Amino acid sequence: MNYIGSKHSILDFIESSILDFTKEEGKVFCDIFAGTGVVAKRFKQDGYDVISNDLQYYSYVLNKHYIENNKEITFNGLKKIGIKDVFIYLNKLDNYQGFIYNNYTLEGSNERQYFTEYNAIKIDSIREQIEKWYKKGNIIDNEYYYLIACLLEAADKVANTASVYEAFLKKVKRSAQNELILKPLPIIINKNTYNKVYIEDSNELIKCISGDILYLDPPYNSRKYSSNYHILETIAYGDYPMIKGKTGVRTDSFKSDYNKVNNVAIAFEELIKKANFKYIFLSYNDEGIMSLEQIEKIMKKYGKYHRYEKNHKRYKANKDKEVSKKTTIEYLHALKKYD
Repeated sequence: MNYIGSKHSILDFIESSILDFTKEEGKVFCDIFAGTGVVAKRFKQDGYDVISNDLQYYSYVLNKHYIENNKEITFNGLKKIGIKDVFIYLNKLDNYQGFIYNNYTLEGSNERQYFTEYNAIKIDSIREQIEKWYKKGNIIDNEYYYLIACLLEAADKVANTASVYEAFLKKVKRSAQNELILKPLPIIINKNTYNKVYIEDSNELIKCISGDILYLDPPYNSRKYSSNYHILETIAYGDYPMIKGKTGVRTDSFKSDYNKVNNVAIAFEELIKKANFKYIFLSYNDEGIMSLEQIEKIMKKYGKYHRYEKNHKRYKANKDKEVSKKTTIEYLHALKKYD
């Protein structure tokens, strides 16, 4: 999935730096600003018990699958009602014009062009069927989140955007013209029995959890993830929210303290102070609203500090065409807390 701040391209750098600093100590890894779960998934694959958290519901759904699902999906309840292949069944659905069609296609909204008519109807039809199965008890919790996660990934592949949903493109790009195809997602299975996903404010959750390695990847700037990915949030919920403006953003979108220049350093230090973890790592690039000096000063108060860094390709949304800078420096700030 295309995602602002995704660590997919520098995952090896993050993993190797963390293992270098911790000397491979630790069993419990926490990704408290998880996003699409790229880093959490890697450490689950490495055999850690993983705690994942994010305030966005689409992130919660994705990680309920990628992190909490720890065995094969069977769909026994659907087999009992005669559905042998769930994905073949769902991919044939195209009979429901729901919220996505009515608000995010030209045919339905007369102004917004996030999806083609056909793909929007498929999204609505599939999401409606998943909800019906869940309410009837035909699918259980882990199957429910798995299917919605599959739909989120499929919908994102045919969205007519420049990677974020704050705006749609005037012309339908080639990938958005493709038919949405729901496909099974991989399941990461490890031997650990404890992998837990939360949807909480990170500064509140930190008071209730503990572990060995805490990984922080908060927002870097003032852009709200709740606006950038508002349609994914609506697909995940399957709800009918109040929306506003040309782009149809949800009116319940919010801005985190980590998006606010005047609040971020206070929130960050409070998180570090209260964290009951031996090792803490912060991913933050050279375009962040906290300065390098601010971060180092705060972290040094609480233990042994070190910093790793890597140049990599800069994420560029469509609105950033005027920005000539092609690379950015990703800093991984490392802290071993005082006992």
